[in-house]
Amino acid sequence: MNFPTLTIATAIVFLLTYAGIALGRIPGFRLDRAGIALTGAAVMMAIGAITPEEAYRAVNLDTLALLLGMMIVVAHLRLSGFFRLVTRWALVHAHSPLILLATVAMTAAAFSAFLVNDAVCLVMAPLVIEVTRSLRRDPIPYLLAVAMASNVGSVATITGNPQNMIVGAVSRIPYVEFAAAFAPLAAVALVVVIIVLATLWWREFRLAAELTAKAPPARVHQAQLIKAVLVTLGVIAAFFAGVPVAMAALLGGALLLVTRAIKAHKVYQEIDGAMLLMFAGLFVVVAASEKILLTPDAIRSVQAFHFANSYVLTFDTAVLSNIISNVPAVLALKPFILGLPDQHRIWLVIAMSATLAGNLTPVGSVANLIVAERARAAGIHVSLWDYCRAGIPITVATLALGAWWLS
Repeated sequence: MNFPTLTIATAIVFLLTYAGIALGRIPGFRLDRAGIALTGAAVMMAIGAITPEEAYRAVNLDTLALLLGMMIVVAHLRLSGFFRLVTRWALVHAHSPLILLATVAMTAAAFSAFLVNDAVCLVMAPLVIEVTRSLRRDPIPYLLAVAMASNVGSVATITGNPQNMIVGAVSRIPYVEFAAAFAPLAAVALVVVIIVLATLWWREFRLAAELTAKAPPARVHQAQLIKAVLVTLGVIAAFFAGVPVAMAALLGGALLLVTRAIKAHKVYQEIDGAMLLMFAGLFVVVAASEKILLTPDAIRSVQAFHFANSYVLTFDTAVLSNIISNVPAVLALKPFILGLPDQHRIWLVIAMSATLAGNLTPVGSVANLIVAERARAAGIHVSLWDYCRAGIPITVATLALGAWWLS
């Protein structure tokens, strides 16, 4: 294939892959996002845009290893009953609607700061539904608090969400530096979430009613819970001690797999293999596109949009994240960022914007979709209006705060 033809073919494959990921499917086919990314990667190799050897090198194994290790750690915490036990305790001790809202938000944010936020939403959403129904409260603001607080909490560390993991692996920003940059922002953003939800649903919170929550039962495997908590604390300590995050997460996951209490296949069922496959495929698609399409002149022309400016980069990343999703957006921006001055600040801006932009719409992040799906299964309809009237002001306010903080 001659060069002009290869360039056109590569551009078509890239655009179709990203369009499919943005839609979540390809009309007429049963491909999901993982299948679309893998198909795009395979076609890139088939047309000669990238060799198999280059494709293997393009896959960032640090990111995949970190994500896999954290999935195993979270799976053990969930299967041992840790999440249900802690969330149950927190909800039972919330004695007024406003305190209940703050408790839900703070619990979701705290868990999401160190563990993958999607898994936190999987556990917390059903518990919040049970409690709010037993108390005869409107479940919607509390469910929105789970989704939105998990997003803002996850900005705090590299292990909070998948896009942060990619930023950490590509930028090599130390875990401690990343957390120091974002912990204050996450705390302030959490306050914004609570204030906006309490204001918009003021009828729910205007009366200081005394709540007596009937806690849903928490089935706990005590020995495994203690082991899972100790290993998780050890993994987090290793992160802050400067141990490579992928190695620390994998080691923690491996230690937890050595058990007589939980069958391995139950843990494997908790691992999101589709996400790992999507990441691998996207790494190859982006690498092939960078090799064929991104000439120095093309990169310079895009960089002319002032990506070094925190406010411009925040806006561009937020828009792109809501069009094609946050993980693909981070990977798509990578070629245009490398070479710019002050790399650490630029990557921090991308991580912040890609994460906080997830609160804009119901499809802005996987965490939002998980909460909406759990609500729908329980017969609760979270409308587009319910979400966006809170999500838009929260997103605008937190992105503005983030851009100012990092500038």
